[in-house]
Amino acid sequence: MAVTELYYRERAQEARAEAGKAGLDNVRERCLRSAEAWEVMATRLARTTRLRAATEVRKAEERAELAEEALLAHQEAVES
Repeated sequence: MAVTELYYRERAQEARAEAGKAGLDNVRERCLRSAEAWEVMATRLARTTRLRAATEVRKAEERAELAEEALLAHQEAVES
């Protein structure tokens, strides 16, 4: 199962709901800490996903540039 940002956000929401129902302070605090941890994981995953996509775009651009340079070099070699 691939974990998604939505999964983490839903777990945070569930933890906050549990905190709202908790009768004991220590249980409420534990649930709120859990919610915060889930939110941190969701934020990290979102950032990682954005960075990975940006890296893929950059690498694709670099490959296209290298392919174009190779094609030009080949055309020059054929013409000479």
